[in-house]
Amino acid sequence: MTQRTNYFQQSPELSKKLMEFGALFQKTTIEVPIRELVEIRASQLNGCAFCVDMHIKMAKIHGERELRLHHVAIWRESTLFSPRERAALAWTEVLTRLPADGVPDDIYEGVRTQYSEKELSDLTFLVGAINTWNRLNVAFRMVPGSSDKAFGLDKANLE
Repeated sequence: MTQRTNYFQQSPELSKKLMEFGALFQKTTIEVPIRELVEIRASQLNGCAFCVDMHIKMAKIHGERELRLHHVAIWRESTLFSPRERAALAWTEVLTRLPADGVPDDIYEGVRTQYSEKELSDLTFLVGAINTWNRLNVAFRMVPGSSDKAFGLDKANLE
């Protein structure tokens, strides 16, 4: 596989701002387990191996159960997710794969039963952010695990 552009090196100011933006999610209304589920699911849908790898490791570090991580891809059929988590996953999917007619009312109403307006706004920014990261990492073929030490992901003890 051909080495592609290192976007961190080529666009350091933009990369830094995106990292700073990502750090703001630690201060939002969306709890860590849901943030990780959202980031994993969007990354799966976008085929971003780097981000799937990263967010599974982060979820493990934050105490997520392994079986739930395996069930993210089949969340609709799984009994392991709460109504709040299901709403976040449905919202993630519809925003990641925007339908031609926009977001259906039933999905919006479903997520609104679980999230306040502020939480829904924060969740929507989170989905947008992970989709941006996915697009960068897919475009430039970032290698899964290549930044584990830099992000402390080696602590997940996953090899």
